[in-house]
Amino acid sequence: MAPQLAFLGLGSIGRAMCKNLVEKGQLDKPLIIYNRTEKRALDLSKSLTSGKSTVASTVEDAVSKADIIFTCVGDDAAINHIIDTALKVNSKGKLFIDCSTVHPDTAEGLAKKITAVGAEFVACPVFGAPAMADVGQLVCVLAGPKASVEKVKPYTKGVVARANIDFGGQPVGKALLLKVIGNTFIFNLVETLSEGHVLAEKSGLGSDNLHEFIEAMFPGPYAAYSTRMISGDYHKREEPLFAVDLARKDARHAMKLAEDAGTRLKDLEVADAHLEQVKKHQGEAGDIAAIYGAVRQEAGLKFEN
Repeated sequence: MAPQLAFLGLGSIGRAMCKNLVEKGQLDKPLIIYNRTEKRALDLSKSLTSGKSTVASTVEDAVSKADIIFTCVGDDAAINHIIDTALKVNSKGKLFIDCSTVHPDTAEGLAKKITAVGAEFVACPVFGAPAMADVGQLVCVLAGPKASVEKVKPYTKGVVARANIDFGGQPVGKALLLKVIGNTFIFNLVETLSEGHVLAEKSGLGSDNLHEFIEAMFPGPYAAYSTRMISGDYHKREEPLFAVDLARKDARHAMKLAEDAGTRLKDLEVADAHLEQVKKHQGEAGDIAAIYGAVRQEAGLKFEN
């Protein structure tokens, strides 16, 4: 008999993953979905194919009915709360898969709590923007016992993801180490583009000319973020793609890891200082791409282009 799946946490990535699990996961039972704000779960369920999902009103309700439980929430405190609540239910034999971006120590702590009650745990942080998640093009990093990781794979590559990075047999914290370090590449990418576009504007080259070079030389994430900057998307959108508070949480994790390892991430320190300016200017609505606005301000330009 095929397992019953549940998905807890419906941010932009979580909603997209649910859509792909329903459409491509070959589930023979409706996907159980839960979100702290129930309206978001109800709205998502209505948008999915009729009869392919059901909404749970509590964490306990979702977990009690599921064999495999995906979680994807904003920060370390949130995932600890979700798992502590989930484990109030008899969870022996269940498989928990966490896709959240948290500190490696947090993931190791989750693994200890979950395996202590006879359940399995796999860390599965994901790389990719919401647009990539929507079309099933995430990259999943899988870590934990090999047998447990194999149980997750039918729902990753070809369903929610285009590729897996397989750390099966390695500690779950390794997946989060890669995720946190990997995210610093995004911070540095955005910082570099922001500085380049501001220099292009102030030197007379022009942002459009620089963007043409970026599209030719660095297609993909560089071009996508460049487009968000010159189009003004970084300050116009109502819902951020990578919210400033979540970005700064990831930056803190990375800088702490560097400190503990006896090194520094100086580029990230600069980007985080700009994110602090973004938070002051836009509040919680700020997005990582708005680093561009902060760099503009430093150069005597308006935050909004």
